[in-house]
Amino acid sequence: MSKSDRSPIGRRIREARKASGFTQEKLGIEAGIDETVASARMSQYENNVHTPDFQFIKKLSALLQVPTAYFYAEEDELAELISKFKPSINLE
Repeated sequence: MSKSDRSPIGRRIREARKASGFTQEKLGIEAGIDETVASARMSQYENNVHTPDFQFIKKLSALLQVPTAYFYAEEDELAELISKFKPSINLE
């Protein structure tokens, strides 16, 4: 699989996490992952080894304060525009 064929989700998680100052472990724990595997699981998500489901993306969206659409934007410019939109985010 070429780099352009990869899902943008992992890269977007990493970008938003770093911009928010979270470590992989801290973000994973805050999102409800067991602390013993939080860092490893977040690493797998960021490296596109596994893809989080939509409900987990919604949790990350609230924690990182970016719209859920940000994680799915393929184009960097679009992701940047989406990240500036600040809706009221609900974890339910």
